[in-house]
Amino acid sequence: MRRLRALEPLAWTGPAVVLIAVVVLWPVVEMIRSSFLKISRWGVVQGTNGTANYEKLFDEKDFADIMLRSVVWVVAVVALTVLISLALAQLFNQHFPGRRYARWALIAPWAASVLMTAIIFKWMLDPEVGVINQIRLKLGLIDALGGASADQLGDAATAMPWLVFVAVFVSVPFTTYALLAGLATIPSDVYEAARMDGASRLRTYWSITLPLLRPALTVAALINVMNVFNSFPIIWAMTHGQPGYSTATSTIFMFILKNRDIGESAAMSVVNFAMVLVLTAVFLKVSRWNKEVA
Repeated sequence: MRRLRALEPLAWTGPAVVLIAVVVLWPVVEMIRSSFLKISRWGVVQGTNGTANYEKLFDEKDFADIMLRSVVWVVAVVALTVLISLALAQLFNQHFPGRRYARWALIAPWAASVLMTAIIFKWMLDPEVGVINQIRLKLGLIDALGGASADQLGDAATAMPWLVFVAVFVSVPFTTYALLAGLATIPSDVYEAARMDGASRLRTYWSITLPLLRPALTVAALINVMNVFNSFPIIWAMTHGQPGYSTATSTIFMFILKNRDIGESAAMSVVNFAMVLVLTAVFLKVSRWNKEVA
């Protein structure tokens, strides 16, 4: 009976452990195993391939540029998302007429499908009839529609900023609401004490709000890091990683490789997985998430 009671917690934790093993651990093991196999385009395993898939991947002439672009993509989107969300959270935490409706409106980009949002922006940027180009034409920013200057998604120099904009657009609502939840946990008497000490608003925000908001900010930013790095619909729907691979991130490149070499694509998946772990570790180290707030 004593042994049975000792095993009783397994009845509660067992299903969760099995679910994690099946949904998370098993796919990771299969991904790593596949990266060392020679697999045909139709998914037929043709034997082991050693490290040839990794050697072929690292020999790709665009590999270094794609990995660097992936890091820049994550840093740019997450940094802008956090900065904008901090401002919006502070705004929506104040009392003003129509605040409830403003908060509801903020949910719209988050509630909508990311793929649908990306397609809408692609239509808006159409070089012939896109509404954004129509506005630019009326403002005299372009001479005619249909030209190279009108195709904002046809050049990496203009396409990447638009991709970052759309990624920030769909990421801001979640981050803002996460920070709003964090602001709601800060006791009002802390601000009252700061006012009595004569602290300015900027000083209060820097010395009180941000430190106490750090747990919510860390969680929101970390989720964004993982989501943005693995983001697929926005770039694929708007540019397919083109022209060439100039707007492709590692996730897009992995999908492109799948159509010609599944083993190399699996190797890219492993590199992606390792990259997420590295970015997460770096972020947690920089954010000092396990340090007590003074």
